[in-house]
Amino acid sequence: MRTERVQDALLPALLLLHVLIMWTPAELPAAAALTTALVLPLVWRRRAPLTVFGAVATAAAVQWVVGIQLPADIALLVALYTVAANSSKRVTFVAVAVVEIGAVLACLRWAGDGAFLTPFAALTAMVVAAAVLGVNKRTARAYLEAVRERAVAEERARITREMHDIVTHNLSVMVALTDAAVSAQQRSPDKATTAMLQVSETGRQALTDMRRSLGLLRTDEPDAARHPLPGIAQLETLADQMCAAGLPTSLDIDGSHTHIPATAQLTVYRLVQEALTNTLKHTPTGTRAKVRIECAADTVTVDVTDTGPPTSPGSGNGITGMRERSAVYGGTVLAGPLTGGGWGVHTRLAFGASAESA
Repeated sequence: MRTERVQDALLPALLLLHVLIMWTPAELPAAAALTTALVLPLVWRRRAPLTVFGAVATAAAVQWVVGIQLPADIALLVALYTVAANSSKRVTFVAVAVVEIGAVLACLRWAGDGAFLTPFAALTAMVVAAAVLGVNKRTARAYLEAVRERAVAEERARITREMHDIVTHNLSVMVALTDAAVSAQQRSPDKATTAMLQVSETGRQALTDMRRSLGLLRTDEPDAARHPLPGIAQLETLADQMCAAGLPTSLDIDGSHTHIPATAQLTVYRLVQEALTNTLKHTPTGTRAKVRIECAADTVTVDVTDTGPPTSPGSGNGITGMRERSAVYGGTVLAGPLTGGGWGVHTRLAFGASAESA
């Protein structure tokens, strides 16, 4: 802000200095007064572009009546540029028309005999250039604002998806573990204690994941080391967690995943997590789940199936979030009942060469 004020004051100062150097003592008072009237309003041009333009145009009209030519006439172009950069197309058009009328009057008064067309063309070119530059400035600023708003919206959507997956999954697991602990409290206190310890660990993991998603987690915090960013390597822990919550889950990983980008691995983890959470929430006791991950050179295929009834995992926000995550890597989530019974979720993510050719 301070830099802009200095820039706005620089041009008036230079033009006033030019008057003091170039004009004779007899001409100085009138020239200095008109120059001040033309350029001084430019100091406030960013805050009130239309008011400043009106003040400068009025000073230019007085200058034309008095009949003094001044270098400070450039103030009209600066004021026009500012209007074009901060106002609508209609207002800009009116401002251009006002300056063009001034150009016609100036050429009629000060152009030499038979030399009207050349100075008029030159002045018109400068007027058009000032207006075009201002419009381009406004367009660029609007584009950058749209990009910023889009980035903010995408970040909000990302956080919403992360919060949904983290909260839904961990709360579902904690509820299942708590129910198991209550059920085992009398006949097997050791199992109840183990379940409650898992509830505590699941809660800490959820808090860590939430703080990481919100950008509040420091890498030197103990929980950050205990709960790294989820990926394919953490699917085994996820499967164990689901087994402890009452959903027997098998995991089959085909191929090496070390070359898969961390963001793609996080997407795989969240897809599997959401699918298993849906199974845990919507299927009866005794349902079994199977996760199969196929890692190729530039693709990774995810299949999550269960033995629950066909009416298991519905079409709520979870499925929508899965589709949004997969779409980032060119994947389409297929979720529905299996031919032989049960429910399945399938998607294939592409990265590297496959992503570029998609």
